[in-house]
Amino acid sequence: MQIRKLGNAGLEVSAIGLGCMSVSGAYGETPDRAEMIRLIRRAVELGVRFFDTAETYGPFTNEEIVGEALEPFRRQVVIATKFGWDIDPVTGVRRGALNSRPEHVKVAVEGMLKRLRTDCIDLLYQHRVDPDVPMEDVAGVVKELIQEGKARHFGLSEAGAGSIRRAHAAHPVTALQSEYSLWTREPEAEIIPTLEELGIGLVPYSPLGKGFLTGRIDATTRFGSSDLRSRIPRFEPDALKANLALVDVLRRLAQGKGATPAQIALAWLLARKPWIAPIPGTTRISRLEENAAAASVALTPDDLQQIEDAKFTVRGARYPEELMRMSGR
Repeated sequence: MQIRKLGNAGLEVSAIGLGCMSVSGAYGETPDRAEMIRLIRRAVELGVRFFDTAETYGPFTNEEIVGEALEPFRRQVVIATKFGWDIDPVTGVRRGALNSRPEHVKVAVEGMLKRLRTDCIDLLYQHRVDPDVPMEDVAGVVKELIQEGKARHFGLSEAGAGSIRRAHAAHPVTALQSEYSLWTREPEAEIIPTLEELGIGLVPYSPLGKGFLTGRIDATTRFGSSDLRSRIPRFEPDALKANLALVDVLRRLAQGKGATPAQIALAWLLARKPWIAPIPGTTRISRLEENAAAASVALTPDDLQQIEDAKFTVRGARYPEELMRMSGR
């Protein structure tokens, strides 16, 4: 597995990481905990060294699974987690929407450290920009946590260019986590140039379009009410059918490479910038192995141009309206 540096901060991660949100049940039925621990440990065997979780996944359950799975390998891996929701630190019950007040962040991080079975979080993200808390205050509390040895690096998730600049001016930002893939290319307009200018790495989540870019979803696919995708406009039947044109492009290129559509989608991201490290998620070891192998799939300039020349328009928003309002602030 190749190693990449996220921006100028010197944080080294595997080129392909593992987004762990689904191991506590974001896409339907809750997976077996023991199986998910085996999955995460198999990732380590494959050379994956970058694992992403958050306190709100569960809440708390996800961090507990990740902490248990990675405890034997703690010195070998980079663990990223996220604060920023108003979650009761004892019960795990959400009391509201966003909360990045410094006093709340400090309490939240103490819980994270216990659940992750570690004394330091490698990459500590603000999960969403909180309009009620100045970005300088958020950067300030993370700086304090870094000085106390409870975190190593500061990250943002789904932040807009203005928020990134404000945070970075207060304390260096190591990485931005945002949705970025062949069917979510909005970051290319303003976010990626800002990151390049400031020396900040990019961690694309949902790099496979929540499973869509794998080629295993078709026009007949329907999602249960407990599956996040059942609420996403892009997965509504008419939009889904139209969006399959993009998968056809990936499938044709994959056939010529002896690869899969998912591997082409991940290789495309790796070819964009050397400081991009995607974090595909899965609950299946076979898919994990497939995703990890994408690091060895090389796309030529002609391959990349073939993708750019393909004519397709993605239909549907990437999130329901209420979540879109929290993105790109």
